[in-house]
Amino acid sequence: MENHLQWLTFLQQLQGIAQAGLAYPGDKYDKERFQQLRDLTAEAMANISGFPTQCVKNLFCNETGFQTPKIDTRAVILNEANEILLVCEGDQNKWSLPGGWCEVTLAPAENTIKEAFEEAGLRVSVVRLLMTQWYANHNQPPMAYGCLKLFYHCTAMGGDFRENIETIASRYFSIDALPPLWENRNTIKQIRLAHHLATHPEIAPTWE
Repeated sequence: MENHLQWLTFLQQLQGIAQAGLAYPGDKYDKERFQQLRDLTAEAMANISGFPTQCVKNLFCNETGFQTPKIDTRAVILNEANEILLVCEGDQNKWSLPGGWCEVTLAPAENTIKEAFEEAGLRVSVVRLLMTQWYANHNQPPMAYGCLKLFYHCTAMGGDFRENIETIASRYFSIDALPPLWENRNTIKQIRLAHHLATHPEIAPTWE
């Protein structure tokens, strides 16, 4: 597993070099070489992951310009009893903080507000940023690209949950009685730290 993670990091770096080279080529021959490098990197990633090469290319090689991390935002919403709101996605009875990928036209705080409404049916206001974490340092499974996770403390101002295409349930939980979690979205350590920071506003945000 550790060897695979080392190779994944190596291939991420090669993909970044190839993508930057395609965006800023010296000449047409350089462009061809960088495209070959990108294709070979995708094939190597497919061999390691077991996914079809075209699937890897769609996920791994679908951007242009200098490669930058993706941003994932999460809403940390507490009720009067300091229970934390989680939403259930899919049919596996696993839960997560409301959130998702940041849309290209939205600031991270705006994206958090949007996701809280779409997934939990709540209108919220953002109180403050609680923490930023690098996905690879805390979550599984490994991703083919870098991801920065932003956790925002939010206050619910109203609304009601309705089952939708993303979530089938929304509920507040005691921090000591959390349900099964989608650990690629948030681990128990992340939720407990976010809860601690939300209930202790005197503590400064944490970052990576």
